[in-house]
Amino acid sequence: MRGYENEPVVILREVQVITVPSGQPATLTLGQAGYITQALGGSFTLYVDGNLYRLSGEQADAIGKEIVQPPQLSADATEEDVRKLAWEQMRGCYDPEIPINIVDLGLVYECQVSANPDHSRDVRVTLTLTAPGCGMGDVLVQDVKEKIGAIPTVRNVAVDLTFDPPWNQSMMSEAARLQTGMTW
Repeated sequence: MRGYENEPVVILREVQVITVPSGQPATLTLGQAGYITQALGGSFTLYVDGNLYRLSGEQADAIGKEIVQPPQLSADATEEDVRKLAWEQMRGCYDPEIPINIVDLGLVYECQVSANPDHSRDVRVTLTLTAPGCGMGDVLVQDVKEKIGAIPTVRNVAVDLTFDPPWNQSMMSEAARLQTGMTW
């Protein structure tokens, strides 16, 4: 998805989006014009009429882009395979204001997978935000639920938001610190 940044776009159909950074739902209408400011993890951040909006990859056709396909899992996959794929899916979750995924930001504390008698799985994720008042918290939680919920055999996804311990810059991966210039 990289390479779309600063690309002009025209809205091709009415589409539901999320306002950044407030997290409030909004609607973009046919013919509105703007540009892509960020295209990471299967979603797009759009600048339209002086505002930023997050457009999910499932709605990418509204700006003439390819719809994001769901993840694949082999028929004999184990709970560990599902856990690894869940972590991979979370690497596709980005704060629309920060071009670093939530795993490398150090926001994900835990990911547990449990098997059910019907061979489905439940996934529980514990994560935090960079700041307790972050308006995008509900959006990030929903993004995690949607990306993990798209994994075959996953029945339920629970996301526990915590601020204990509080996030700090030392939780970022080395790559994230280099990308943001926060090295020490």
